[in-house]
Amino acid sequence: MQVDVLNIQGQSTGRSVELPDEIFGGEPNEHVIYLAVKQYLAAQRQGTHKVKTRAEVQGASRKLHKQKGTGGARKGNIRNPLYKGGGTIFGPKPHRYSIKLNRKVKDLAKISALSYKAKENAIVVVEDLQIDTPKTKQFLGIMNALNVGDKKTLFVIPEYNDVLFLSSRNIPNAATSLLSDINTYDIVNADVLVMTESAVKIFNEDDVAVEDVPNA
Repeated sequence: MQVDVLNIQGQSTGRSVELPDEIFGGEPNEHVIYLAVKQYLAAQRQGTHKVKTRAEVQGASRKLHKQKGTGGARKGNIRNPLYKGGGTIFGPKPHRYSIKLNRKVKDLAKISALSYKAKENAIVVVEDLQIDTPKTKQFLGIMNALNVGDKKTLFVIPEYNDVLFLSSRNIPNAATSLLSDINTYDIVNADVLVMTESAVKIFNEDDVAVEDVPNA
């Protein structure tokens, strides 16, 4: 799949890059995408929810009244869950929500998500971004030139660039990520993927396996 390379003014540079069919031209598998997104969102949960049981709330441990002869129900201490201020029965306890996925499943999910973006023509390839100083206004101007200013956009770059990260972090609908850091959720959550020319070329390197680009 050939994609034209645009400059930061949104104009064609006359060059094009190849998006490998084994990554961008496959048949998407919706179920594995669902599993990968579920795993990502589950891992974001802290799992620190906690309530006090009757052994942890304050209150005396004495029996409220004798067991028999009162004409009323049996009662234990004031920490009984039936009383106000008593403990909670079967309440939530701290635990992890993370789930495990096999590496092949995660790779397939990522490839499926990239294939979806390719089918929807939601991948834009731009020449390597060169910004001297962090400028949010300048970065927003690039987005507008690429016709993605009003879309949720994920910029994918091959290596860390402090200026690009600082320039984009104050734009609500823009995010910048390293190629090695993107995951299925990032791809699905974005309306458009803007990939630099250098990032795309990594997919075409002979010594890079499909399972390794990008890493989970």
